[in-house]
Amino acid sequence: MQRRRCLSLLPGTLAAAWPVLGTAQTAAPDARIVLGQSAPFSGPAAQLGVQFHLGAQLVFEALNERGGINGRRIELRRLDDGYEPERCAANTRQFLRDEVFALFGYVGTPTSLAALPLATEAKTPFLAPFTGAQALREPFNRYAVHVRASYNDETAAIVRQLTGIGIRRIAVFHQNDSYGQAGLSGVQLAMKPLNLEPVATGTVERNSTDVAAAVQSIMAARPEAVVQISAYKSCATFIRQARQAGFVGNFYNVSFVGTQALMDELGAMAKGVVISQVMPFPYAPVTPIAADFLAAIKGRSGMQPNYSAMEGFVAARVLVEALRRAGNTPTREGLIAAIQGMRDVQLGGFAVDFGPRKNTGSRFVELTLLTENGRVRR
Repeated sequence: MQRRRCLSLLPGTLAAAWPVLGTAQTAAPDARIVLGQSAPFSGPAAQLGVQFHLGAQLVFEALNERGGINGRRIELRRLDDGYEPERCAANTRQFLRDEVFALFGYVGTPTSLAALPLATEAKTPFLAPFTGAQALREPFNRYAVHVRASYNDETAAIVRQLTGIGIRRIAVFHQNDSYGQAGLSGVQLAMKPLNLEPVATGTVERNSTDVAAAVQSIMAARPEAVVQISAYKSCATFIRQARQAGFVGNFYNVSFVGTQALMDELGAMAKGVVISQVMPFPYAPVTPIAADFLAAIKGRSGMQPNYSAMEGFVAARVLVEALRRAGNTPTREGLIAAIQGMRDVQLGGFAVDFGPRKNTGSRFVELTLLTENGRVRR
């Protein structure tokens, strides 16, 4: 029921009725800065797109109520790709035909990999994708701007924590695509200096929960812990089946899993599941930006604090700050230059640090623990 309420909050895709601020054109006084977001708003990964979008809209709507950036309001258009690369590429081509100012908040590794070459060819900024894949960060791409830490950062923190408490028999359950491979590579990279490697791996297809074969092969290796690199429905299904098979070890997930969505799927079985996080803790005003986030959602029917919405909120705050620095008549190239000039900028306790050849703003990672009563502990 809560998810249906969240979905109902999403505005429809708006027609191109307003001037779009492009690469070198000067906007009319009432022009809007139009952004395009392709993300899953349906299917098994829908809550990732839904929540990121809602979090970003909290920032943009509040800004627009105050008159926007130098009189220009921000419009975030959305298209549903169902977490499928082909649909994402088609959506991206549509946005580029519409000459949106920038692409923003794409969700997922395979979808972002399908979109980034199109954005690069069009010299259109590709901002704050909800993914930590190294393939989107290396080699350096001027038009790809990342706010969050990478999956390599997250998996390094997970392996460090596991091996620090003496756990060495580590298995990896991962999505059978570029996202899953990025996470698996991160785990392997972190284990290599310790002369370790995963004791077993198992895969699941994207947008599927058919995990029986993966559970069987991984459980046969008798791991002490399983690192999961997939979306929330498949990870929850794996956890349930592994527990039913008698596994009593630890489960670790990277942030993309969708913390709240995973808790919703697991219920009391979420107890003891660890998730690496790359955003500020969203459930209490422990930082100024978390306090702002909680104040923004107060009174919003059906919207509860969660990490995916916090990521959208933070990404939007970074973009707004860059637009402010880009001046009265921002261009796409001017926006990129403004972002690269954001050195050690504090956004209410969350620091971002970009540079001329540094388009990743943060390497912040912390581990959190899920409880059986639907809470997240730091």
